[in-house]
Amino acid sequence: MAFLNEFDHEMRQTRKLLERVPDDRLEFRPHPRSKTLGALALHVAGIPSWTSNLLGEASYDLGPDLATRERERALPKDNAEILATFDASVAQARAHIEAQSEDDLKSKWSLRKGAETVVTLPRAAVLRQFLMNHLVHHRDPSVPWIHLPALVRPTDPQPSFWRIYLRLWLGARPAPIGPAATTRP
Repeated sequence: MAFLNEFDHEMRQTRKLLERVPDDRLEFRPHPRSKTLGALALHVAGIPSWTSNLLGEASYDLGPDLATRERERALPKDNAEILATFDASVAQARAHIEAQSEDDLKSKWSLRKGAETVVTLPRAAVLRQFLMNHLVHHRDPSVPWIHLPALVRPTDPQPSFWRIYLRLWLGARPAPIGPAATTRP
């Protein structure tokens, strides 16, 4: 199955990132409303386990999740816990995916919010959108989070998350070129 090649690649990339989460920064958060680095890493580690619902159930109801709005998850003890969660999650997901036939992947799955059906898609599309895209959505912003602690001073009352985040992504500004470069006020 071609999807398994993509799955394996994304899981390798995700594990490389999770291996770099430092034990001494699990409680770091760039902004008071942000999740901690440890909570985000544990969330990323658990996303592959969603395949048990995506492939084993007819639908998922967001209603209870939205009602509780559990914003802060438990912090992992250390990076080893994050990696163990991820490895178990990936093994479970891969087994679920391997067990699917082409007909299974064409069958429909629905995301609901109480009695309302939010979306209904073939399971193959659900795997790509809810599993892979969601994983990348959280994984790629995690890269700067690992480096953010070096840029945020604990003495700042409330660091500007976006200024720091953009500085990470944009890097140093290149020196101006041309006549403006030699003109000084």
